[in-house]
Amino acid sequence: MEASIIGGWGFAIALVLMIMRVPIAFVLVGVASACSLVTYAWRPGGEFMFERGLRPAMALIESNAFDFIHSYSLSMIPLFIAAGHIAYHSRITTDIYAAVRVWLAKMPGGLAIASLFGCGGFSAITGSSLACASSMGRICVPEMLRFGYNKQLATSTVAMGGTLGSLIPPSVLFILYGMFTEQSVNKLFLAGVLPGILTIGGFILVVVIWAMVKPEHAPAPKDLNFTNRDRLKAALKGWPALALMTIIIGGIYGGFFTATEAAAVSLLFVIGFGALSGRLSWADFLSSMKETAFQSAALFFIAVGAKIFVSFVSLTGVTGAFVGFVDGLGLEPWMVLFFIVLLYIVLGMFLDSIGTMLLTLPFVIPLVEGMGMDLIWFGVVVVKLLEIGLVTPPLGMNVFVISSVVGKEIKVHTIFFGVMKFLVADLVVLGLIVAFPIISLLIPNSMG
Repeated sequence: MEASIIGGWGFAIALVLMIMRVPIAFVLVGVASACSLVTYAWRPGGEFMFERGLRPAMALIESNAFDFIHSYSLSMIPLFIAAGHIAYHSRITTDIYAAVRVWLAKMPGGLAIASLFGCGGFSAITGSSLACASSMGRICVPEMLRFGYNKQLATSTVAMGGTLGSLIPPSVLFILYGMFTEQSVNKLFLAGVLPGILTIGGFILVVVIWAMVKPEHAPAPKDLNFTNRDRLKAALKGWPALALMTIIIGGIYGGFFTATEAAAVSLLFVIGFGALSGRLSWADFLSSMKETAFQSAALFFIAVGAKIFVSFVSLTGVTGAFVGFVDGLGLEPWMVLFFIVLLYIVLGMFLDSIGTMLLTLPFVIPLVEGMGMDLIWFGVVVVKLLEIGLVTPPLGMNVFVISSVVGKEIKVHTIFFGVMKFLVADLVVLGLIVAFPIISLLIPNSMG
């Protein structure tokens, strides 16, 4: 059997299994291993010989797993995850929301806007969308509901704010994208800054318009009276979060740190702050380390599976066949890009973000690179599309996270209806990023 046919079947089987909700790591490792064995054992024009294929297939799995897991860049994932958990237990992440809340509480929609700023700050520390939605959802949604906010507005604001963890550095998706496409993670982090700010701005605009059109959905709290002294104290409480963002973004931009070094310094900073301020208990520290170990192990298993899958795809030559097929269609680059965007939007409705990215990169990257497109810019486009997938039905993982936080009182479809209003802003920002690559490339291109 032709190797490219085996590769095509392997991709199709992996896609179906992921849609069936089989864990990503098992899909990638299982399909790549089995299909690699078949590729080596079933040569064109010959018979299937299991013994002939077993040794080279095992060697492919072993070498890829060993080499990838010993990658220096991979170490930044547990470092950033640990920093995020400890920052949460030290209340650094929640102080951002508390500080902005004091300044904006009296505005119509002010609590929702404060929630978005809180999510943005949380994302700039943790790099995880689901963690952001879960943690900020427990704080922001009950408070907005207590002050009479509409259920759709309260829940959808935090669901959308949680997606910022995918785009604002340090993003796990950017780390994985950079490793699999051999692009600079430093530049990818910096490329996400302006699109992240644009996204927050778009979400704030949606809240403001919503509050103006339906003021009863976002009433100004009448029993919250803050003095200028309160505002100053709140602003000063936000300094640890500002320092962390400066370490990550400013340190990388100024050339003081690589992304991995920034992760290590961030972790050292949050441990020091938590210990010296008395906010971090020994039990919280151990809990943070335990959660970091579990999450890192899961991500490493997925990443190793993806590396083996990429090697299998390369072995079968299916990528070259796919690129040749698309080139033969004679499509303009913008048309190819349009279909890629459409592909990610559709897959995002059914697959989680990491699975979507790792499954598609072996096919779309050679295509995009062949058309002369910048892979840093394309990385931002991909992550933005994956961010949208986090809130689109029927999967919409951030929506279900918020639903689990608020309980049965608010139905899932209520949150989805609210999210649709924010998706308009998200699609506008996506259009701007695609049409004007300079939005993503301005900061990384000016890096010293």
